[in-house]
Amino acid sequence: MFSTKNVTPKQLAVITALLLALPISVLVYFIEDGWLWAVGSFIILFCGTYFLIAFILERFIYRKIKLIYKFIYQTKASKKEETYYKYVLPKKSIDEVREDVEVWAEENKKEIEMLRQNEQFRREFLQNLSHEFKTPVFAIQGYIESLLSGAMANPEINKKFLEKASKNVDRLSNLLNDLDEISSLERGELVLYKQPFVIQDLVKDVYESLSIKAEEKNIRCLIKKGCEAPLTVFADEEKIKQVVTNLIENSLKYGKINGSITASMYNTDGKHILVEFSDDGIGIHEKYLPRIFERFYRTDEGRSIDVTGSGLGLAICKHIIEAHGQTIHVRSKENIGTTVGFTLDTK
Repeated sequence: MFSTKNVTPKQLAVITALLLALPISVLVYFIEDGWLWAVGSFIILFCGTYFLIAFILERFIYRKIKLIYKFIYQTKASKKEETYYKYVLPKKSIDEVREDVEVWAEENKKEIEMLRQNEQFRREFLQNLSHEFKTPVFAIQGYIESLLSGAMANPEINKKFLEKASKNVDRLSNLLNDLDEISSLERGELVLYKQPFVIQDLVKDVYESLSIKAEEKNIRCLIKKGCEAPLTVFADEEKIKQVVTNLIENSLKYGKINGSITASMYNTDGKHILVEFSDDGIGIHEKYLPRIFERFYRTDEGRSIDVTGSGLGLAICKHIIEAHGQTIHVRSKENIGTTVGFTLDTK
């Protein structure tokens, strides 16, 4: 069945010329009562109509379409592109051109949306960065001004203010170190030293190192029943320890007093180990979950509880896990708790 979907300009000119020349030639045949007149009329009308329509299509329509192509591809045409516009493009049908323009429009729409999101992200990032720096800087400034205003004469106040200023200097130092690390991670400069190790042993080491913080809130740190059997993973042990430490520290910060943190490990498919950490803390509202791995992103509740963190810990965790070629995920419900997990290769 004849379809007009992919009709080229030349085919369109031929079809139009036929539709005009054929009935007129038949009419001439009946009027003149001779086939020579009819054939002559057909040839003249067909050729004249064909060249006229082809000229109009090329001159007034496809020249404009070529300009559209040059615009949507933003080209100052090279020799290769000029050949494309001259020989390839005219063979395309109007429908094909329309489809190309629709594809370009859709891609352009997505690009514009991405630019808007990036601009929003940039504004929020700068705002959060400013907030994270201002807090310790203003605190240090306040303590120094107090000391210069006469507090230095009192040894007790002198020492107290200097200790607080020192803590804020440490916070600034940690923030700068985290910024430097995440910048290196985003540039792909992380070098991994993979080796086999037992993930349960690493988790126990981190539990032990954070035991004092856990005791302050009487939070129990344990490994889930049935997950005690040693599972060997193949990864950068120090980097994974950094991830585990960060996740457990977060659970301690946002966990409830007399609560618990439970680690679980599963061999999912013989090739990957799933490691998860669950707490019974304040949880995270569903609308915040897609953004918690962004740099400096913290919910209002989280920011009010953790006034010392840099807001970069989870972003660093995400980059480290992704550098291993794995994924990290989160599940949470307000006032119920949060579970953060990631996968690693087996030995």
